[in-house]
Amino acid sequence: MERTVFTNMVMIEDGKGDVLVQHRLKSWKGIAFPGGKVEAGESFIEAAVREVKEETGLRVSNLSLCGIKQFQIESNARYIVFLYRTCTYEGEIQSSEEGEVKWMPLTELKEAETVEDFEQMLEVFLNGDKSELYYTGNSGTVL
Repeated sequence: MERTVFTNMVMIEDGKGDVLVQHRLKSWKGIAFPGGKVEAGESFIEAAVREVKEETGLRVSNLSLCGIKQFQIESNARYIVFLYRTCTYEGEIQSSEEGEVKWMPLTELKEAETVEDFEQMLEVFLNGDKSELYYTGNSGTVL
């Protein structure tokens, strides 16, 4: 039987062309959107809301699922990331031990020092015709 690890990532838009980014400091280093693991007994949306609050200080709502990213982490384990978008939030941003958070123009993300494969994930976040980033071996395919 295959084991699964569920996580999430949330693109928060301010309605003026900026998105909230996090400069991640731990194992997956670089600029990305906030997110993290789904805990036992938690819905996927509840986990995304909790992770954003913990990592950014913002309370988000009206999350829209725009796709998934998935890959094998072991021979019998699949890692699944639910990719959400929202422009509904409250509060003031604050950084956490996960990394510094700040607003950045969406147009500048392609030139930023993002985490590995972020450009492919961004394609799923932004392109309504694409809904999955799937890895086979070392390469990802946007489907």
